[in-house]
Amino acid sequence: MDAIDRRIIAALQQDGRQKLADLSAVVGLSATPLARRIARLEGDGVITGYAARVDQEKLGLPLNAFIFVELEHHRRDAIKAFEDRLRSFDEVMECYLMTGTRDVLIRVVAADLAGFDRFLEDGLMQTPGIRSMRSSFALRTMIRRDALPEV
Repeated sequence: MDAIDRRIIAALQQDGRQKLADLSAVVGLSATPLARRIARLEGDGVITGYAARVDQEKLGLPLNAFIFVELEHHRRDAIKAFEDRLRSFDEVMECYLMTGTRDVLIRVVAADLAGFDRFLEDGLMQTPGIRSMRSSFALRTMIRRDALPEV
């Protein structure tokens, strides 16, 4: 990746719907070579997709909970089975395998505490392989970035 690729990525992170002509002016390339570069970045998996940013509160999902999970087993197959099970829950927005005393960090959204309780009791607590879990609720989002920093 060169400086032009990085400018393309930065511009698309700011506005993924901009017209090729507008992006062309920002990046300093004509439309055809720009389109080729974008196609290459997509093909190489650098650009992984395009999506709309949505206000979760306006969709009726204001609650953000973070759940720290300690797994019973750390074998590759146990971690994979746990990950596969988590993919089946629409409430799970992000999940990270962690270092330290907790193995997994999960971000869950819900409409309210009752919805979160249903997720826990009917979903996560029915998932095999969990030794312990601790939940924390976000009071508010202080910083949220969608664009990665330039390197």
